[in-house]
Amino acid sequence: MTGITRRSFLGRSSAGIAATATLPALTAGPQEKAAAQQSGPAPRTRIELTVNGESHALEVEDRWTLVEVLRDHLELTGTRVGCDRGECGACTVLLDGKNIYACSYLAVWADGKAVETVEGLARNGVLDPLQQAFIEHDAPQCGFCTSGQLMSAKALLNEGAEVTEQSVREALVGNICRCSNFLNYQAAVLAASRGA
Repeated sequence: MTGITRRSFLGRSSAGIAATATLPALTAGPQEKAAAQQSGPAPRTRIELTVNGESHALEVEDRWTLVEVLRDHLELTGTRVGCDRGECGACTVLLDGKNIYACSYLAVWADGKAVETVEGLARNGVLDPLQQAFIEHDAPQCGFCTSGQLMSAKALLNEGAEVTEQSVREALVGNICRCSNFLNYQAAVLAASRGA
């Protein structure tokens, strides 16, 4: 194994990967080449959304997720992307009042619907009582999951039913906090529900 360095290994590996990737293109028959040329750009659809009370008409690629549209095209970056597969809850938004994972929801499915993101909670520079409760109960730690936690909690409070420790746990179960600050999130939601 003498003479092998990480740099030389990576250099040879990269060359091998590049050669392997180009091999099918070099050996493709006429039918494969024709199919590759016809694929072209992704289909696009015109949609209309109401985001945080503001109407938007957009032309989106059919494969774009709602979180892509919010973050990359409407510049609402409060909605986070943590896992990109609907497991962590960082991308939680409200769609017609119900919480969803925006990373696994196609933007075209949201056509004609109302979306609320964390940016829509504060009004005229005044924090939503839920946001204030999060601050007062030291709920956010690193802050990465906070917007998703807020939106899931907001969906629970919007239901108008009695809020209990159990209902808060159930509402936030789909939102992972890597800092393990679940008890503070729970206390904040309970306080907000009681107007404390």
